[in-house]
Amino acid sequence: MIILIAGASHTGKTMLAQKLLEKYKYPYLSIDHLKMGLIRSGNTELTPVSNDFELTEYLWPVVREMIKTAIENKQNLIVEGCYIPFDWKKDFAKDYLDDIRYYCIVMSENYIKKHFNDIKIYASAIENRLDDEYCTLESVLEDNAHVLELARKNGVNYILINNEYKIDIDL
Repeated sequence: MIILIAGASHTGKTMLAQKLLEKYKYPYLSIDHLKMGLIRSGNTELTPVSNDFELTEYLWPVVREMIKTAIENKQNLIVEGCYIPFDWKKDFAKDYLDDIRYYCIVMSENYIKKHFNDIKIYASAIENRLDDEYCTLESVLEDNAHVLELARKNGVNYILINNEYKIDIDL
């Protein structure tokens, strides 16, 4: 089983991956770790603040093939990050799709406005964020609105955090 966890920045993708790892003992891959490894090793001219589209175009083909390899080897894997394209299904034949579950986490405008301080507090709950000065109320609102629009437009499975932050996925 492959679990894909996508969504806007600061929505708890890494936290959910960690909880699923602890509950099901599935390993997880942080696409951010892959990104930083490729950047720090000099294997790309992209930077941590490169355009998300460019980063997705660069990272997704690698991640996609890792997913196929895990499925072919009947291995479980959780993949989390904001560099999973909304049209990800087009890259897999049906026999692969049968083994993939996709979840996109989005916070509502209401939730963000009421809980922005909590969002900032929990931003580094699993990993240290070195660039968190870019996390503003406006940027989080804009990012989540954009992700929600794309999730709806592409008909993907999304989890909308509106009143209370509670995500419980049973596999």
